[in-house]
Amino acid sequence: MQRLATVLRNRGVRFARVWGVVLASSLLATVGWSQQPSLTWLGTLGGGVSFATGVSADGRVVVGEARNTAGNARAFRWENGAMQDLGTLGGYRSEASGVSADGGVVVGGTYNADSYQRAFRWENGIMQDLGTLPGGTGGRATGVSADGRVVVGGADNAFWQGRAFRWENGIMQDLGTLGGDYSFATGVSADGRVVVGEARNAAGQNHAFRWENGAMQDLGTLGGNRSGAASVSADGRVVVGVSDNAFGYARAFRWENGIMQDLGTLGGREGVAMDVTADGRVVVGAAEDATRWWYAFRWTATGGMENLNITYTRLLTPGSALWQASAISPDGRYIVGYGLNATTRRVEGFLLDTVPEPTSLLMLGVGLAGLLGLRRRKQ
Repeated sequence: MQRLATVLRNRGVRFARVWGVVLASSLLATVGWSQQPSLTWLGTLGGGVSFATGVSADGRVVVGEARNTAGNARAFRWENGAMQDLGTLGGYRSEASGVSADGGVVVGGTYNADSYQRAFRWENGIMQDLGTLPGGTGGRATGVSADGRVVVGGADNAFWQGRAFRWENGIMQDLGTLGGDYSFATGVSADGRVVVGEARNAAGQNHAFRWENGAMQDLGTLGGNRSGAASVSADGRVVVGVSDNAFGYARAFRWENGIMQDLGTLGGREGVAMDVTADGRVVVGAAEDATRWWYAFRWTATGGMENLNITYTRLLTPGSALWQASAISPDGRYIVGYGLNATTRRVEGFLLDTVPEPTSLLMLGVGLAGLLGLRRRKQ
């Protein structure tokens, strides 16, 4: 009888462990984590090329630029497999550069009927001209806050000098320079308070900047003369972009707490960082490999720079390649960019769903198994 009781207790422990794993699997299926990574080519608007530049937080909306049947570039908004032409302000071309977290607001640049490029904000089918700086004639929007209310980019002033701007509630603010005659904004924090880009200093060199509360900070370089910021984390603390090193090669960088870090390459000499996750821990962009070809990369502190073509090779048909990762969703799950779609023989925008492993739910299952096992042993 004592041996039988021991066997039953042991079986109870094993049952608890199995049940914990089953429960974890059930939870994974419930929240959709049974999915596998997937790659979607976005197609075009009838022309021969498209480029993806932004993605909503949930990965359902992608924006960018695509050629139409007439060969003109048009801003697009892609959702549920359909690519929508966002039109222009009367001119012949447009391009989308950013999208709000919910996918409802799209920003970019377009030409008006007078052939001037203007910054636009699109929402609910309406493309709004954001105006210009006093005395200026044109501009282009590049980034938008998470809620779609703050837009950043570049516009010219009355002296035909390019200036970084921050637009909110109908007012376009000139962010100034680093002492020179030029600046251009490329990214904005989730709350719209921090703006990044590049600006010219008094020595005539373009440097990456971080702007907050009216002050523009020079982020320096990796030893060369030039740098430029491309994007910023949700809280505004981490900035990514490209900088020349001491040898004159362009290198992807990640800046935090006053330190600019060289992210390396894929084996070649150069690279550029394009975007960063909300927490600042994952960076995407493009870099050279040892053969001097450029490929899309993802960088983390633990894994370094990885070639997405190698990581997700099984998703690529023979001859296809991911050339640049232009944007990443706040949580790091979705990556968009452009590459070669060998099936259509076109350069096309892509949406990569990486489906990160749900380690928290797996640990929950293990934890429940342990608790059940402990309870069995106590009984």
